[in-house]
Amino acid sequence: MVNLKNLKIYAKYARQHGRRFLAQRRAESRTAIPPAPFHPAPASWSDDELTFAWLGHATVLINFYGTWLLTDPALRSHVGVSVAGMTFGPRRLVQPALAIAELPPLDAVLVSHSHMDHCDLGTLKRLPRQTAAVVQRGNRDLARRFRRVDDLSWGESVEIKGARIEAIEVNHWGARRLTDRHRGYGGFLITKRDRALVFGGDTAYTPAFARLRERLPRIDVAMLPIGAYDPWIYAHANPEQAWAMRREMNATYILPMHHSTFRLSREPVHEPITRLLSAAGSEGWRVCLEQPGQTWKWRDAATQDEARPLAYGDDYGKEVAD
Repeated sequence: MVNLKNLKIYAKYARQHGRRFLAQRRAESRTAIPPAPFHPAPASWSDDELTFAWLGHATVLINFYGTWLLTDPALRSHVGVSVAGMTFGPRRLVQPALAIAELPPLDAVLVSHSHMDHCDLGTLKRLPRQTAAVVQRGNRDLARRFRRVDDLSWGESVEIKGARIEAIEVNHWGARRLTDRHRGYGGFLITKRDRALVFGGDTAYTPAFARLRERLPRIDVAMLPIGAYDPWIYAHANPEQAWAMRREMNATYILPMHHSTFRLSREPVHEPITRLLSAAGSEGWRVCLEQPGQTWKWRDAATQDEARPLAYGDDYGKEVAD
């Protein structure tokens, strides 16, 4: 049964924004989306290493010592509302660093919340059904096509191929539609072989990450959002706040995301990464990746507990010393 109140809300939204959306799509059709600066080669990655590739926005491909994970999948040209086969919403500024067909076999896809730039149903529908899906509580229906779905509340965890994945607190909100307020949201703490990763999903500044220090001596890599803060600072951390949260959780490295992919706010496209590097100062070596498509490897030394990260793309080979 159609809810008349909800129908009026959507009709008002269509009147306010429909004409602009159509004009935007017509203008976009005259220009191509440029390719990502770098192109990862996951077929060459070793299961004996911890490897990341930033595919754009909040989508990160991870090989965690043989556990293959994909975060917040959004790999199509647009994200937003689909109507009659057309998606109305922001268009990518660069193509995804890997097309859906180029992804390796995945053990799990992690979905931090239901916002359409983090949970693109068009992308999810093209991932193999045998992939496990791990979502925050209240989002199971968005991943129902997968044979295994674990929906977690904060503090709950599941193990997938030797990796422990726990839902953790962030400072954001969950909704899929204008009239939807019930869905959960959060980040993920991922641990394996005495290594710990944090995927922050989408978050404003929060002291919740600092509380991880009570449980873990260190976080090895924190994947944190740094963009869409002007004027949405109440929902999205700015670069300085992301750097502070990295420090407060005692993360050795930060993988910045949620920037340079979609225009979701007012700040210039390249401002977030510029400000993050400025905040890092002499500790810029802690910033894993800067551009879509770059890959970062943590190689464990054979004789001692140390790591030497290597950031690269197909044509990028700069070693970053600890």
